[in-house]
Amino acid sequence: MLKSDKILLMIELSTPLIEIKGIGPRFGEKLKKVHVQTVKDLLWYFPFRYEDFSNIVPIKDLKIGQHAVIRGEIVSVKMWKSWKKRMFILEALVSDDSGSIRAVWFNQRFLITTIKKGITVNLAGKIIEAKGGLTISHPIHEIITSLKKDANELRHTGRIVPVYPETKGLTSKGIRFLIKPLLDNIGRIEDFLPKEILNKQKILGINEAIHSVHFPEKIEDAQEAKKRFAFEDLFFLQLVNLRQRIKLLQEKAHSSDFSIDEIKELLAELPFELTHSQKKSLWEILQDLKKSHPMNRLLQGDVGSGKTIVAVLAALVLAKDGKQTAFMAPTEILAKQHYETFKKFFRRFDRGAGLITGSMAKVFYGDELESEIKKNELIKKIENNGLKIIFGTHALIQKYVKFGDLALVIIDEQHRFGVKQRAELLKNHKSNETIPHLLSMSATPIPRTLSLTIFGDLDLSIIDELPKGRKEIITKIVSPANRDKAYAFIRGEVKKGRQVFVICPRIEQTIDDQEQSVIKKSWLNTWENVKMVKEEYEKLSQEIFPDLRVGIIHGKMKAKEKNEAMRNFSEHKIDILVSTSVVEVGVDVPNAVIMMIESADKFGLAQLYQFRGRVGRGEYQSFCFLLTESGSKSTHQRLRSLIEAKNGFELAEKDLAIRGPGEFLGEEQTGVPDLAMKAVRNPELVKSSRQAAEEILKDDPEFKKYPLLKNRLEIFQKDVHLE
Repeated sequence: MLKSDKILLMIELSTPLIEIKGIGPRFGEKLKKVHVQTVKDLLWYFPFRYEDFSNIVPIKDLKIGQHAVIRGEIVSVKMWKSWKKRMFILEALVSDDSGSIRAVWFNQRFLITTIKKGITVNLAGKIIEAKGGLTISHPIHEIITSLKKDANELRHTGRIVPVYPETKGLTSKGIRFLIKPLLDNIGRIEDFLPKEILNKQKILGINEAIHSVHFPEKIEDAQEAKKRFAFEDLFFLQLVNLRQRIKLLQEKAHSSDFSIDEIKELLAELPFELTHSQKKSLWEILQDLKKSHPMNRLLQGDVGSGKTIVAVLAALVLAKDGKQTAFMAPTEILAKQHYETFKKFFRRFDRGAGLITGSMAKVFYGDELESEIKKNELIKKIENNGLKIIFGTHALIQKYVKFGDLALVIIDEQHRFGVKQRAELLKNHKSNETIPHLLSMSATPIPRTLSLTIFGDLDLSIIDELPKGRKEIITKIVSPANRDKAYAFIRGEVKKGRQVFVICPRIEQTIDDQEQSVIKKSWLNTWENVKMVKEEYEKLSQEIFPDLRVGIIHGKMKAKEKNEAMRNFSEHKIDILVSTSVVEVGVDVPNAVIMMIESADKFGLAQLYQFRGRVGRGEYQSFCFLLTESGSKSTHQRLRSLIEAKNGFELAEKDLAIRGPGEFLGEEQTGVPDLAMKAVRNPELVKSSRQAAEEILKDDPEFKKYPLLKNRLEIFQKDVHLE
C-alpha cells in the first residue's frame, strides 16, 4: 500500500500504476482486472455511493442498531480462536471521555499488529448488543495521528467516505489508500472543457471535480462533481454523433426520383390502409431517399405497429430505380418472417427477392415463382444485381457476399448489431462513388433523452399507433391465489385451438445449499420466488397440462434447436411454449392469444411491454397475465402502469425513471460510460450537453482553438464503442 507520508514525485495521468511505489505488479494485477492500469484510470474509477461518517458520536450516546463513527483510545487488546466456528476473534476495549465500548473483528489476524494498546482510532460500524454491553461489530478502523485530526487528512472515517466497486482482493478501503496520496501529489490537470462551457453550464473544473468525487466535504460536493463528469461524457457522445451527421452530409448516396403516383400504386397493392403514423414515417423516409447524401434514420414503433411494411415500401421505391436493398434481421426466424411478409403483400414483384441465412437460400420472382437454390448461386445473383431486395441474417455481412448496386440497408432491432457489423454491410457493395442509405428499426420504445444520447446521429421516425381493428390486449395482475384460475382459462383457450406463451426469468437453479451460505442473502432474496424455465416446463408438461403439447426455448439452446422450437410453435405443433426472454424479439404467431409472465416483477416495464406485444397479432381477443408473488405496493403500482399506459413510449418514460437506461439497451452492451447512462434520466443535462456540442462545432468544427478538447475526444472515441 502507499504510505500517506511518502512524497510521490513526477506523477502524471499517463504514469502506469505498477511504476508507483507501494502498488507494484501484484496489486497492479488486481487493478488490471477492473481495467485500471494508469493513474488516470484510477482517478477516474469513481465511487458508486458514499457513507456519511463525518459525525463522530460520543460513546455514551450510542444506540443499538445504529451505524456510527466513534473516536477513542485502545485500552486493551486480546485475540483468541473460536473452536466452534473455527475463526480468530480480535477484541479491543475502546474509551473516550464519555465511556467505553467493545470492538470486535472476525478472521482478521493481521490487525493484531495494527490495533495496539494506547493508540487513538476512529471506528465506523454497526452498534450491537453482545455479552451484556454495547459492541461495535467488525468496524472500519483508522489510526489517528496528530496530522489526521483534520477531516481532510482522513480517508475511511470522520468524513464523507467513498465506496467503490469491489472485486476479489480489491476493497474500497484499499482503493481509498491508493487514491488519496495520488490526489495529494498529482500536478494540476489541464481542463479539456473550454472555460466558456464551464461557465455557461455552471459545472466544476476538472481539478475541483476529481477531488470532490473521491473525497467530498459534503454530499452536495460529490453530486456536483458527478454532474461535471456526466456532462462531460454526454458532451463527448453528442460531439461524436453530430460529427457523424456532418460527415454523412459530405458523402454521396443514390437519389431516388419517384412520383406520388408511383407511391399510390404501391400502396394500392396492400389489402389495408396504412395508419396516419405509418404514412408520416414513410413520407419522412422517402424524403431522405430523394437527397443526394445518405439517410441515417431510426424507425421506432410498438410491436405489431407495421414497421416492416413501411421499410419494404422504401425498398420497393429503390427497386424501381434498379437499386438493391439489404434487409438484415438478428435471427433466422425473424429474417424469414420479413421475407414471408414481403411475399404475402407484394406477390406481383418480379424483380427478384432473396432470402439468405445460415441454413437456407431462396429466391422469389412473384406469383408463386419461388425456389430454393444453392447459396453460392444466390450470392452470384446478389453480386450481379439479379435480386433487388435481399432478406437475411449475419450471413449478409460475410466477406463473400458482395452487392451489385446496394442503395439501402435496413436493419431490424438495430441495437442488437454492433457498429462494426453495420459498417461491414455498408462496405460490401461495388460502388466506390456512393454509400447506401441506412434505415434502422426498433420495437423497443426508447425515451427521447436516450434516443438523443445513444442514437443522436440518427433522424427519428415514430409509429405510435396500432393498425386499425387491432384489439386491445386485456392485461391482468395475477396473485398466487388465482394461479389455478389462470391455468383453467389457458386450458379453455387451447381447447378453442389457440396457443400460449409462458415466460420465466431464469433457465435453471444453479446455486446449491453450500453455495448459498457464501452468497449474499440480499442477492438470493431477489430471486427467491423466481420461476425457472426448465422447472416450469416440467411442471406444466407433466403436472398441469400433461394432455397438451408443451415446448421449451431458452438462450442456452443451440441456434438450430431454438429455430426448430419457434418453427414448431408457429406451425401449431406446440400449444404452450415455455420460454425465457429470447421471445422478446421473435416470430409473429397470430394464433398465440395468451402471454403468461412468471415473476413479472423481475422484468422491466419496457421488457414486459415487448413480451405482451408477442400476442394480439391476429383476429382473436388476446390476454396478458402478470404473475407475481410480491405483496409490495410499489411493485403492483409499477405493474399497473403497464395496464394504464397508452403506448410504449409513455411506458418507456416511466421505466426510465424507475429502472434507468440500461433497461432498454443493456448497459454492458452499449459501451456508454456509466455516468452518462445514469445522466440520461436528466433531460436538462442531455439538452444542455447537445447545445454545447452544437455551439462548439458551429464555431470551430476542426477544434483549432481547442487542441486539448480534440485530443480528449480522440481518446474518448477509442475507449467508447457504441454497439
